Amino acid sequence: MAAKANGGNNGFDKEFDAGGAFEEALDEIGPRAKKGKPRFTGKTVKVVGVRFKKAGRVYYFSPRDLPLAPGDAVIVETARGLEYGTVAAAGKEIDEGELASPLKDVLRKATAEDAVQHQANLLAEKEAFGVCREKIRQHNLPIKLTDVSYIFDSSKIVFYFTAEGRVDFRELVRDLAGVFRTRIELRQIGVRDEAKMMGGMATCGRELCCHAVFGDFHPVSIRMAKKQNLSLNPAKISGVCGRLMCCLKYEHYEDEERPCGKQKCDGKDSPAAVPAEKENG
Repeated sequence: MAAKANGGNNGFDKEFDAGGAFEEALDEIGPRAKKGKPRFTGKTVKVVGVRFKKAGRVYYFSPRDLPLAPGDAVIVETARGLEYGTVAAAGKEIDEGELASPLKDVLRKATAEDAVQHQANLLAEKEAFGVCREKIRQHNLPIKLTDVSYIFDSSKIVFYFTAEGRVDFRELVRDLAGVFRTRIELRQIGVRDEAKMMGGMATCGRELCCHAVFGDFHPVSIRMAKKQNLSLNPAKISGVCGRLMCCLKYEHYEDEERPCGKQKCDGKDSPAAVPAEKENG
């Protein structure tokens, strides 16, 4: 079982794609929107967007003739087996050129039995987490277990972990396979992915954006902090993961994207600008 690790960018170099090892692991689930500019073909397909994790990426599936609405629980066919997900967007038509891979089908709306199976998997994940952590201790491995994910039909269990470098965990995989009697995968993730999966409180007092809001990581660079005249002290512009805060992206505009349309926006022509007397009155 090969681990997949994030790059070693410390977050204070040039612009980079922030994290994503965990999401790359999910790319085998199904197609999603292509990164960059897609090549439009003129052919549209009807899709539904399905999410498998809180604030996770939305993956596209063919709804066939099923009447689906946002919030519906569904069973979908993926490259790694059946998965239980939640509809995030329904009745959407997109160009075929926007898809990163061919569409797979939504098999059915989740039944009561499916919901029971899903809840059983969630409980089993907690048990598997404890078992794996104990096995890690027994093998004295320098890794930190982050999360456990069961495939819907329990045909595979994926353990996500962080570590300083490459780790030989073959003996650990054999032990886990002997305990759970199913396919085992250990996947190494980066610190941004760890924060997204585990959640927590940011310095602003709110829940971490990557855990509560973002479906995808966005590129963040030190240049964004410079253009906003923020302190370049790493302690003030770093998140709990130790990398640049995702929210630096919120107030960063390229010149053509500024609300006022000017290269240097003074705020007077911005839609958000409010006269002082009205603001106080």
